[in-house]
Amino acid sequence: MKIPLPKLKAMLLFFGKYTNPRLLGKTKLMKLFYFVDFGHLKKYGTPITYDTYYHLEHGPIPSAIKNLVDTATDDVDNSALAGTISIGASNGSYLQRIIPAREFNESDKRYFSETELEIMHDVCERFKEKNTREIEDAAHNESPWKKTSLLGKIDYELAVNDSDCLVEKEEIELMSKIAGN
Repeated sequence: MKIPLPKLKAMLLFFGKYTNPRLLGKTKLMKLFYFVDFGHLKKYGTPITYDTYYHLEHGPIPSAIKNLVDTATDDVDNSALAGTISIGASNGSYLQRIIPAREFNESDKRYFSETELEIMHDVCERFKEKNTREIEDAAHNESPWKKTSLLGKIDYELAVNDSDCLVEKEEIELMSKIAGN
């Protein structure tokens, strides 16, 4: 993961503001990161977080981000995300709700390029009212998911197989080398 922690925190707050908070659980959050990273990659040639994604049962998971979010539950006092999010249980469900500590604001925008904000808005609008199952199903229809097996690493280059990818594999590989991946 190459994303600075303040930018990651701003992304968490963004997702908290621009999706339905009743439907924003940990699993959905992981898929939002996937769709933002792969959406930006498909349109502009680079992901936003550069996290490493793995094929798990409920869809692609950004490994470093998931580990950080897990600390908001497992080690609340020492979590790097303390003061940004907390995790709450929903009544009568397994949903581990993401609860932002504050609202995303104008000063948080400074961490993002125009293209990153565009993709983040697009993804949040697409999945705003979708539940976990619906976003999982959408992720399972993506080529990077289909072309990997359980517990396998999901390479960013696999996105070129999706019909909505506007960049070539060589562009993704070049941008990845420039970024030092």
